[in-house]
Amino acid sequence: MHKGLLALLLLAAPAPALAQAAYCSIPQQVPRPRIELPPSNEPRRLIPIAGYTLALSWSPQYCATARGGDSAFQCGGRNGKFGFILHGLWPEGTGRDWPQYCRAADLLPRQVIRQNLCVTPSAQLLQHEWAKHGSCMTTRPELYFNLARALYEGIRYPDMAQLARRDTLTVKQFTAAFARANKGLSPGMIRVKTARGGWLSEVSLCMDRAMDYARCPASQRGAPEAASLRIRPGPNILPPKARAAPARRPALKLDLDPNAQIPSD
Repeated sequence: MHKGLLALLLLAAPAPALAQAAYCSIPQQVPRPRIELPPSNEPRRLIPIAGYTLALSWSPQYCATARGGDSAFQCGGRNGKFGFILHGLWPEGTGRDWPQYCRAADLLPRQVIRQNLCVTPSAQLLQHEWAKHGSCMTTRPELYFNLARALYEGIRYPDMAQLARRDTLTVKQFTAAFARANKGLSPGMIRVKTARGGWLSEVSLCMDRAMDYARCPASQRGAPEAASLRIRPGPNILPPKARAAPARRPALKLDLDPNAQIPSD
C-alpha cells in the first residue's frame, strides 16, 4: 500500500472522531440502512477520475428542516449534537459529469457503520455514499471510509459561533475565514452551498487526483462571493487537542476501473 496513504489511514483507524460533535454516543444496535440502487435519473457512469471533492454539511441547517426516521440519529439530540459532518468524499470527472454507481454495493457491515456514525451520523447516508461514490474508488468500503474520515479529521474550522453572531457576513468573508484555519487552503479551493434564505448548508473542498487541495473547476459552482450568508448556531464544540494535521499524499491516484482498489506496492 502507498506509504503516505497507509499513514493517513492509520490515523483514522481507531475510534470515531468527535472533532465536530459536542458529544456522540453510538447505540449497542447501530441503525441498519437499506440497499441503495442507482435511481432511474442517475445512471451508472464509469468515467476517469480527474479530482475529488470533500463535502462537509452544516448539521444545524439540515436538522432545521429534516423530517423522517433517517434523520433521527443526527437530529434527535439523544445520541449527539453535531456541527460540520462529513457528507462524503466524491470522485469528480473532467467536466460536468462524474463517476457514480460503478459497481453493485452490498449492505455496509455493522462495524463500518459503527466506526463512521459519529462522523457521518446517518446509516442511510453512509450506504448512499458507498453505493454512489465509494464504489468508484475501491472494492472495500472500510478503505473508502477510512480515507474519507482521515481527510475530514485533518480539517480545522473557523469560530462558527462567532460567525453565526455576525449581523453581516458574505460568502467571500466566510471562505476567507475557513481558508485561514487550514494551511494550504485558499478561498478559490472552497465552494459554499446555501439553503433558501441564504443559510449555510454545505462547504465543499476541491482536490486534485493526488488529493491535494486545488482550485475548484469552473464547472463546480457555489454561492456567489458577494452573497449574504447566514449561519444557524451550532452546538458548543470544544477545540480538538493540538496535533499535527495528517501529511498530504503526494502523487496518490485512485484510478477508476471495474476492479478499482487502493494501490499496493
